[in-house]
Amino acid sequence: LLMLYGVSLTYDLSQENPFYELLPIGSLTSANYHELSTWEKMKDLARHLILPVIVLGTSGMASLVRVLRANFLEVSQMQFVITAHAKGLSQRVVNYKHVLRNAITPFVASFGSLLPAMLGGSALVEIIFSYPGIGKLMLEAVRSYDIYLVMANAFVGAFLLIIGNLLADILLAWLDPRISYT
Repeated sequence: LLMLYGVSLTYDLSQENPFYELLPIGSLTSANYHELSTWEKMKDLARHLILPVIVLGTSGMASLVRVLRANFLEVSQMQFVITAHAKGLSQRVVNYKHVLRNAITPFVASFGSLLPAMLGGSALVEIIFSYPGIGKLMLEAVRSYDIYLVMANAFVGAFLLIIGNLLADILLAWLDPRISYT
């Protein structure tokens, strides 16, 4: 995305770049935001949020996909999968009913750390897209030695980690009936 928009960061190509009108960068809203109707304001805000949401949403997915792939390959070599193939089950049934059900557990368990990771990665996204946000605020707090704001941000990060792990545990208990938290 930076290759596509990188020139726009240093030189205004809004008239020459057709993607700039579709997916603008540089602020949270357009210059004429206050003149727009309510529906147009919502559309304008949504257009400005598409790229940051894509960047923040997909930033941690590569490592998760690698974990899922490694677990999938490991489980597909186990004896019960070979037995399922020997019984004549189709590859699709074996993959979804047997392999994926057992391979997805570590994948879901690692979801808990995604929420605080998004909080940490938001500073870079906010700087690149010129958005006001908690990441930029945190960097300014560290620069100005605002210890209370830094502690509050650490608290928010810890709270997000707890919530993420709680959601991952609930999802694990729902996906795998062998897991019990009693």
